[in-house]
Amino acid sequence: MAERRDPSLVVVAIGGHAVRGAGDELARTLGPLVELASRDYRLVLTHGHGTRPAGPPSPAGLDVAGAEGQGAAGYAIQQAFDSLCRARGLAVSAATVVTRVVVDPADPAFAAPARPIGPFYTVAQARRLRRTRGWTLVAAGRRGWRRVVPAPRPVRVVEAAAVGRLLVAGVVPIACGGGGIAVVESADGYAGVEALVEKDFSSEVLATALGADRLLFLTDVEHAVVSFGTDRELAIERLTLREARALLGAGEFSPGSMGPKIEAGIRFVEAGGREAIVTVPSRARAALEGETGTRVVPA
Repeated sequence: MAERRDPSLVVVAIGGHAVRGAGDELARTLGPLVELASRDYRLVLTHGHGTRPAGPPSPAGLDVAGAEGQGAAGYAIQQAFDSLCRARGLAVSAATVVTRVVVDPADPAFAAPARPIGPFYTVAQARRLRRTRGWTLVAAGRRGWRRVVPAPRPVRVVEAAAVGRLLVAGVVPIACGGGGIAVVESADGYAGVEALVEKDFSSEVLATALGADRLLFLTDVEHAVVSFGTDRELAIERLTLREARALLGAGEFSPGSMGPKIEAGIRFVEAGGREAIVTVPSRARAALEGETGTRVVPA
């Protein structure tokens, strides 16, 4: 954990829905962030996965596929961000860092793969992939069978120091794409593993390592809500650590969407961060100024 927090530094975790967009949609997501970078904020951008190919499985492992995905999505973000800065006459640039994330080989997730990935397969295809690739596949309703892989917790971001040096140079780093490439560490270096790391957890680990003041999750809703989908649905503006843990434990936040953001926010604040915020891209500045969003704060 960093020894002290940088009050101007914000790690911004951009949801995968924004990365899958292109052209005007991506520009709309990044426009408010360019505005922040032109003010008194220093930014690090992380992001979810871009579009995944639906064709036959690649012979490359998930580490190579992850590097390719990071490069493609990071390039799109970098190009759009730089174009927006040029259009506004700002001397700010972005740079993509293909990021590795250390995981523990003893993590229980490796014994219970559960993260769906890739396209759907027929029964015959699933049997063949089990036999030839050693994959774990599970039935996914009427659509067929789908591969599942472990989702271990991130321990450390290998390139955190490099991201920090880019910040010192005045560059906006783009890192931890898709959660980063899962690797295990040994005396010989790092080896990629067949696993995916939750992007929100990787963003928290990076934000803590950098000593960021705030962790901002940009998604498709302005606030987290409780009693979702019922007539008692309620938007939340502020959660103390105790309240956030209680609601998370009660199952109020879906493990496939809001849950990881709230849990990562809890971890960030527990590690000394000022606050973690959830909101939509268009309201990023307002959220940092305390006007909107759901924020996780110390007790």
